[in-house]
Amino acid sequence: MSDIATKIVARFSELGIKVQPEEVETKLDQLINKFKVPPEEARRNVINHFLKQNNIPRTEFFEKRETSQVKASEIKEDGRWVTLRGKVVQLWETNHESVSQTGLLGDESGTIKFTKWTKAGLPQVEEGKSYLFKNVVTSEYQGQFRVSLTKTSEIVPIDEDVEVGRTLVEYSGAIVDIQSGSGLIKRCPECNRALVKGACGEHGKVEGIYDLRVKAVMDDGEKVQDILLNREVTEALVGITLEQAKDMATEALDQAVVLDAIKSKLVGRYFIVSGAKLDRFILVDTIRQDTTPIDQDIMKLLSIAAPLAQEA
Repeated sequence: MSDIATKIVARFSELGIKVQPEEVETKLDQLINKFKVPPEEARRNVINHFLKQNNIPRTEFFEKRETSQVKASEIKEDGRWVTLRGKVVQLWETNHESVSQTGLLGDESGTIKFTKWTKAGLPQVEEGKSYLFKNVVTSEYQGQFRVSLTKTSEIVPIDEDVEVGRTLVEYSGAIVDIQSGSGLIKRCPECNRALVKGACGEHGKVEGIYDLRVKAVMDDGEKVQDILLNREVTEALVGITLEQAKDMATEALDQAVVLDAIKSKLVGRYFIVSGAKLDRFILVDTIRQDTTPIDQDIMKLLSIAAPLAQEA
C-alpha cells in the first residue's frame, strides 16, 4: 500500500496538487483490508476520490501515452505501462461487478494474469483468440505480476495465432478437495466460458454445450497446488465418459451425481501430475496414481508390528 500511495501522491504532485500520503494510505487500507476490494480497484477508487475533490478530469490524470511492446516474461516491474501481443489462454468466472473479464494472456515467453475493469468500457475478448493489448498497466500481488486494462487501454484483434510458451512442471501429493465448477458442466457456445446458473457472463442465457472437467486441490504436506483436468484427462482418470456423465445426470435428475462419483474416486488418494503451470493452476497433461506414500505407511506399520510379534 505504501508503494501505491507513493505513486498516487507523485502523480498528483506532477499536476500541481498536494495530496497527503497518510490520507491516501488510510483510504487504501480501509478499502483493501476492511472491504476486501482488489488492490488495483482500490487504487482507482482513491484516485477518483482526489480527482473529484480537486476537479481534475480523468483524462488529464490517466494521460494517453505511447508504450513499448514487451513479452509476458519481461514484466517484472510494478506500475509500468506496456503493450502486449498475446492470446487469451483462459477466461475465469468473475464474481466481482467491478471486473468485466479476468484470465490468462500468453505469448511465446509464457503467460500472465489480466484483469479488465468494467468501468474501462472495453470490448470483450474471447478465449483462444489473439489480440494486441495496448497501454495496459502492470501490478504485483503476492509476488505474481499481472496486467490491468483501463479506460486508456485498447484491444486490437489480430489475425495471427500467437503461440503460447509452456513451462512444464511435475507435482505429487494427495487430492484433498474437488472444487465447485467440477464434474458435468455447460459452456457457452460463443466464447467457451463455463456457464453459471445457465448464463454466460458475456452472452447471457444460452443453450450450453456439455463438458467434463475437474478443478482440484492437491497437498504434498508442505504446500497446496490447484490443478485443472480437461475432458480427455478426466475421462481417462475416473473412467466416466462425457456421454455416461450425461446419462447419469439424466437418470438422477441432478448433475451433482457426477461430481459425487468423481469425489469418491479421487479425494484422499495420492497422484503425480505433470503439465503446464499457468498462474495458480497446473493444466494437467498426465496424471497417475502414486503408491509411494501408501508403501511407506505399510513399511511403518510392519516395523511397528515386527517387535510386537517377537515379544508375543
